[in-house]
Amino acid sequence: MPPTKQISKVRKLRRLSQLLDSAISIPGTKISFGLDPILGLLPGGGDTVTGGISAYIVIEAAKMGISRDILWKMVGNILIDSFSGTIPVVGDLFDVGWKANIKNMELLEKHLDITESSESNTLFIFGLILLLTFIVLGFAAITFFTVTWFWSLIVSS
Repeated sequence: MPPTKQISKVRKLRRLSQLLDSAISIPGTKISFGLDPILGLLPGGGDTVTGGISAYIVIEAAKMGISRDILWKMVGNILIDSFSGTIPVVGDLFDVGWKANIKNMELLEKHLDITESSESNTLFIFGLILLLTFIVLGFAAITFFTVTWFWSLIVSS
């Protein structure tokens, strides 16, 4: 990818990560949050949407030729974020501090100049897309079944 195109893509991904993780600041504090914890309050759907957007950032990083080691760290950040999202309310509070997308952008920006000339591996990117899809859908299913279970407990009481 030509450097100017790459810079433009990184800027767009940075804005997207800030929208998800730090778009809103609480006045008088250093606390900020974005759409990720807000959408996470919606049972099932919110975490699925934000997980998909997080996966998109990782896929774009893979297309830019970032090393597999860094991509796995990025996937790990998404796994931690997605796992915490399965815990109602607590997971959303965790999102406020964890900021997986900003962490992933920091990894991307830190290592981009090292691998600028490396070629992306199409098979690896395809596998990464499949893995991230399974992660997002898997955590959506866990959330769905958890909410269903809680609902059945409430209704049967």
